[in-house]
Amino acid sequence: MDTWTKQALDKTIAKFRKGAQAAARQGIIPYIGTKREYLPSPWGSNSWWTGGFWPGIMWQCYNVTKEDAFAEEAIRAEKLLVDELYRFEEMHHDVGFMYLLSCGAHHKLLGDMKARTCALLAASTLAGRFNPEGFIRAWEGEDKTGYAIVDCMMNLTLLHWATKQTGDPRFEKVARIHADTTIREFQREDGSCCHICIFDPNTGKVLERPAGQGYKEGSSWSRGQAWALYGFTLSAMNLKEEKYLQAARRCADYFIAHIRPDGLTDCDFCQPEDEERIDNIAGACAACGLIELAKITGEETYHAAALKLLWGLHTLCADYSDDCMGVLQKCTAAYHNDGAGRHINILYGDYFYLEALCKLQGTDARLWMTE
Repeated sequence: MDTWTKQALDKTIAKFRKGAQAAARQGIIPYIGTKREYLPSPWGSNSWWTGGFWPGIMWQCYNVTKEDAFAEEAIRAEKLLVDELYRFEEMHHDVGFMYLLSCGAHHKLLGDMKARTCALLAASTLAGRFNPEGFIRAWEGEDKTGYAIVDCMMNLTLLHWATKQTGDPRFEKVARIHADTTIREFQREDGSCCHICIFDPNTGKVLERPAGQGYKEGSSWSRGQAWALYGFTLSAMNLKEEKYLQAARRCADYFIAHIRPDGLTDCDFCQPEDEERIDNIAGACAACGLIELAKITGEETYHAAALKLLWGLHTLCADYSDDCMGVLQKCTAAYHNDGAGRHINILYGDYFYLEALCKLQGTDARLWMTE
C-alpha cells in the first residue's frame, strides 16, 4: 500500500476533525471552505443539491476512526436535510446526492430505521420525477419539464438501494430506463458526454443539447464526464449487464486520454489550450469511478489512471494546513460562471478525494453501494 495515500488520508481526516467542530458552531451545511470559516450553499435554504456531501464526509471519517464526533456532526446536518425533504417544494433529481450520503449512510453504518424511512421517501421522490418517455426530470420550473442532465447517473443508486430495501422492482426499472436513455442520448461515439438533454416531455424526442456547465455545445465538461464514468460503473455493479460496463469503459477511456500531464483536470476537455481553468472535483470523482472500474474489469490501466489523478491532487492542490477550512483547491463550479466559484475549495471535491483515498486504503464506507 502506498505510504502517501495513508498519509493523505490521515491528514484529511485530521482536518475534518477540526472542521466538524467548526461546522457545528456555525450551524450550517458547509459548501465552500475559506481561510477562516465555511460558507453555506448559494441557495437560500438547505435544499441545494450538494447538501449530502458534508454528512458523507463525516460518515467516511467515522467509518475509518469510529469517533462519535463524526457521527454526531453527520446526524446534525442530516436533520437539516430532512426538513427540506418534508418541505418538498424545492426538491429536484439530486436527492440521491443529498440523502444516500446522509440518511442512507446513517442507516448503513448505524442501522437507524428513521433514517432508512427518510431515504426511502427520497427515493420515492426521485422515482416520482420519472417521465414515462424515458428520463428523470432534473429541475423544477415550467420551462424545465423536459430537462435531464448527465449528473443524474449518480443519483440512480438511490433507486437501486430502494429496490433492495423494499423488494419493489419499480425503483430499479426507473433507474434502468434512465440509464438506457443516457447511453442513447447523452454519450457520443468517442465516449464523451453532453451535460444536458432537453426532451419534448410529451414525446421523448431530444430538442436540444446545450453546453450547460461546459465550454460550448458539443464539448465535454469534465465533471459531467466524471458523473457518467462513475455513474455507469455503479449501474454495471447494480444491474450486472455488459452494456453499462461498456458505457463506463467508453467514458473512462475518454477521460483518461484527457488527463493533464500533471494529473489535474481541465474544466472542459475541449476548452481553449491557453485557458487555465481547472476543476479538480472532476478528477477526484473520476478517480473513485476508475478504482471501482478496475476492480470489475481487472484492468490495471484504470487503477493507474486513478493514482495519477490522486497524486496530482495530493502534491499540487491539497491543502492540509490550517490556512483553509477545505482540503482540495482549484475546484471550479462551471466553465462560464466564475461567480459560482473558480479555483477555490468546494467541499464535494473534498468528499470524492476522501472517498478515493479510503478506497485505496480499504476503508471506504461504500456509501454508493446497495449492499
